[in-house]
Order: sequence, then C-alpha cells, then structure tokens
Amino acid sequence: MAEEQKTNTVLAGLGCWLPPTVVTNADLMSPVMADFVRRRIGIARRHRVSDGEATVHLATEAGARALASAGASRVDALVLATTTPDRLCPAGGPEVASRLGMTGVPAFDLNAGCSGFLYGCELARGLIAAATAGTVLVIGAESSSTMINPRDSSTAPIFGDGAGAAVLRRAETGEFPTFGPSVWGSDGTLADAIAIPAGGSRRRTPAPDLGGADAYLHLRGAEVVRNAVKRMSAAAIAAAEAARWSLEDVDVLVAHQANAAITQAVAATLSFPTARMPTNIEHVGNTAAASVPILLAHAASDGAIKPDQRVLMVAFGSGLSWAATTATWPHALTPHL
Repeated sequence: MAEEQKTNTVLAGLGCWLPPTVVTNADLMSPVMADFVRRRIGIARRHRVSDGEATVHLATEAGARALASAGASRVDALVLATTTPDRLCPAGGPEVASRLGMTGVPAFDLNAGCSGFLYGCELARGLIAAATAGTVLVIGAESSSTMINPRDSSTAPIFGDGAGAAVLRRAETGEFPTFGPSVWGSDGTLADAIAIPAGGSRRRTPAPDLGGADAYLHLRGAEVVRNAVKRMSAAAIAAAEAARWSLEDVDVLVAHQANAAITQAVAATLSFPTARMPTNIEHVGNTAAASVPILLAHAASDGAIKPDQRVLMVAFGSGLSWAATTATWPHALTPHL
C-alpha cells in the first residue's frame, strides 16, 4: 500500500440538523409520478423548513451540534456554504456565528453549489495551514424548498432542506491528521445549467412574460447528469492519486446525494462497489451544499464509516463546480444528529 500524503488538519466534530417537517412523494405528486421518483431518482421523502425559518436557522442548529461533538464552544472562523441564503445581503455567516455565541469571530458565506461544503473545508484547511485560524466551523446549509417552483416537476421532487457541519482544527504534535489533499475545479461555460436567473445584479426582478418562473431554480437535467458523472469520477480518481491511494485502498466513498442514478453511474465508472457507498437520498433528498456533511454524520453514526477507514468524498454542483478529498477517519469523533 502506497505511503499516504496528509495535511495538518483534524476533523474534530460533526453534526447535522433536519427540520422536523417531512414531505413524502405522495404529498407532492400523483401515485405514478411518486413511484417514478422513488425508482429512478431514489427519493421517497424530504424535510422542509417551517414558515418563518430559513437557512440561518438550519445552519445554527447544525453548527451547535458540530461544536458539541467537538467539545468546543468557540472557533476561530466560520464558513457557511449555501446556495439559498436568507437574503442577498448581508451574508448569513455572521448571524450564525452570533447565534452560536461567537460575535466577533470572522464569518462569511461561500457559494459553490453542492460542492460548497468541500470547498469550505479546503478554505478552512488553508486558514489552518497559514496559522490564521486554529479551529474552523464549516457549515453546509440549504433551505432549497424556498427556491424551487412547486409546479416544476424537474426540481420540486428532488430537493430537501437541512444542514450539516464540521469542526476542523490544527493537528497537535504527534497527532495523525485526518485529511489528504483536495482536488477541485469549475466550468463557468455551463453556468446556466443549474441557475436561478432572476434576483441578482444581472436581472433584479423576474421577467413578466415568464410569470415569475425565473425567480426559481432551473435545471437542465440531462446536461447536469452527464457532467456530474464525468466530473465526480475524474475528481475522485485525482484525489485518491493525490493521497497516494488506489481506488482499491478506499474503504468508503461518500458522494453528493444528487440523484441515485448519478451515484450508480459514478460507481460504475469507477468500478467501485455500491455496498461501500453509503446513501441517505431516499429519506432526505438532494440537500445541495448540506448533502456531504449530512451523509458523513449519518454514516459515521450508524457505523458505515469506522475509525481508521479510508474515506473518499466527492461532490458536484452549480457553477459548475466539483471537489473531492480524502480522509482517514478519526477515532475520537461522535457525530451529534
């Protein structure tokens, strides 16, 4: 087995939060469509935020759980990865930090689509490597139900709300770090493949002739699926190679829960056994930037990820963006769900 390439960062805490309201396929669509979504996309239900709540609320709940998992009350910086901010301005990160009792801590938002959590972890590791921060709370949180058109069958059944969070800290002398190198990238030539056309500086208000539809998420499904499989597969291979692993060395592959068909296609492309790819899309749907940390918390909690196992994480999302990294799972980690 090849020698591992490691960084200096430890995964110290992990938590997630799913809002209590559950929406089943039967609540959204006809029995025929409900069965199709379950069989082809892999989703049977998803969680939704309650009235008066949004991304900051979800992020605060998940962040509190990650801090408790780490046995910490404060960090040196906070990164909130989301594509569904409460408001265009200001960022939600500072509000989350204050809600967690950390007013004054540097906090900011990051929008890298469904790759956002892994992007956030890479930024956190950079802050730690530069000695700018010793501990960083990275949160992926989405209230996607607020951004989808309930009449759009290409998006309405797919997305769920939720948040996942991790505390990363500098490894102590003699301590084995968690993470290997990251591989990440983007392709802005396909920026419109996953997009909310209206609301930003390019188009402040929805076009009247579209009846407000361009204020919601638009998705070019076939193009997204094709690129997701291509980019996640390539990034997974590259991240394993950067860590000096072969794919045969990987014990668990944690892939963004976008669509069961995408996950299966990635497994087939990599010739990786699906039995070693945990999944929770059936119960939570596609939670975008929250997908990877929620799945990590669930898999570590139910024993699908065990101490010392080699874990490969990969995601793909709007931008287009993608990211992958490796981790040797730590011993002293109990996720808080």
